[in-house]
Amino acid sequence: MPEDEKWATHQALVNRVLDGEGRASARQRARAFSNDGLSPPLDALIGKVVDRPAEVTEADLAAAKASGCTEDQIFELVVCAAVGHSARLYDAGLVALAEATAAERPGHAT
Repeated sequence: MPEDEKWATHQALVNRVLDGEGRASARQRARAFSNDGLSPPLDALIGKVVDRPAEVTEADLAAAKASGCTEDQIFELVVCAAVGHSARLYDAGLVALAEATAAERPGHAT
């Protein structure tokens, strides 16, 4: 798959989780995607999904549900957080690759 097609596929995924139909509001999904601006206890759950996914517990999910979120909303926010984290890693990888390949070009000052 050509690079521009990979990027387009990646962007389509990002657009879908942020702007597609969902049970969670677009604002909540954007906040989960960026891991910023969610209120407790969602902030703790999403923080764990991004930084320490193996530490997510039933208690984290129950607290999110007790705060008024439905299971569908929680699922969507968790997916948004995971895709957001993945997108940041993907973008960082593309930058690193561009820098590495630029450094290999003849005539490039180091």
